[in-house]
Amino acid sequence: MLAASADEKAQGFEVHLEDEDVTALMYALLNSKRRIQKISLSTGSVWIKRQGTEKPSWGPKAQSFLSKFLPYSFMRPSPVLDPAGMMRREVDTMRLFEARGFPVPQIVYSSTTAVVLEDVGLTIAQQLDRLQTTDVDAHDELLIGVAAGLGDLHSAGLCHGRPHVRDFYMRDGRLGFMDFEETPQAVMPLETAQARDLWLLFLPLSQRAIKGTPSLDAAYEAWASRAPDAAIAELRRLVHVLGRFLPLARLIGRVQMGSDLRRFIKATDYLKNAVNPKPQA
Repeated sequence: MLAASADEKAQGFEVHLEDEDVTALMYALLNSKRRIQKISLSTGSVWIKRQGTEKPSWGPKAQSFLSKFLPYSFMRPSPVLDPAGMMRREVDTMRLFEARGFPVPQIVYSSTTAVVLEDVGLTIAQQLDRLQTTDVDAHDELLIGVAAGLGDLHSAGLCHGRPHVRDFYMRDGRLGFMDFEETPQAVMPLETAQARDLWLLFLPLSQRAIKGTPSLDAAYEAWASRAPDAAIAELRRLVHVLGRFLPLARLIGRVQMGSDLRRFIKATDYLKNAVNPKPQA
């Protein structure tokens, strides 16, 4: 894509678009309130992401209230912002990641409550779905690569905030990042936010690793060999705290084992042992 002209930049465009593409894009922006929307332009597909289209959730407010009574900073939610603040936070984080050399989707257009992003192709989650029945080795190698990419991010003094395989993609052999809706480092130390990143990533990884523990071991080592020592130490404290809830989680699971609870048990149990390996006999 070409660079935007001065007039286009004044209107919020980051790249040059043909007249018909501008018309199609502005029509979609003005005539839809869908949170996520894919639009086909002459140069390819783009994605519109809006803030303020959904009713505010009581979850973050309840979590924020309850966290005041607990001495664990990793449980604090990111600051709740208005739609303009949420959009500004996401765009600012994208630009920070890009400035540090990490792949992010190119911004085509931005406003106070919407951003238009280039289509980056298949997400890591979509690639994994394709590989799980065709190439087990490549599937688990990709999981390991995701953990390594997160370690690279942490070694650069950054955190994602809500890492998941659906929020990542590959570009030229490097892990790309998107969907920056949380800034946990605003309410907790950076090393705590990075440890929280790794735990959140292992929620899906612990379920998806086809080869099981060997692949999870390789994924953890790929992260730990890159991550700051402070983040590893914080992860040890984090899983020690969460490990206290495992007996209760397993008890609840005997009555109703939902997918979220299963991921919590598997990821927390694995990391509890990974960060505190048993001495060899």
